[in-house]
Amino acid sequence: MEIFGGFMVMMSIIGLFLAVIWLIMPFVVLAIKGKQDRTLEVLEGIEKRLAALEAGLQRNTPDVAGRETPAPVSPVSAPESESHADGVR
Repeated sequence: MEIFGGFMVMMSIIGLFLAVIWLIMPFVVLAIKGKQDRTLEVLEGIEKRLAALEAGLQRNTPDVAGRETPAPVSPVSAPESESHADGVR
């Protein structure tokens, strides 16, 4: 009977712990949902501002489609000097 009594004490402690979690969890979920909704609103505002900024830049810059873009400059490696090669030997 002692094993059964100890088991019941353990189950009651676990039950109380789970009941506390069960009562707190909806508030945690709703708080996260509220923060997520607010973040979505802020993101939509940023997207609208960015779209307006891009439209303004497209209106103010000339069309560069007809221009030829310069090729990227690659670094030219310097040839090794013979004096350096002689010094290594």
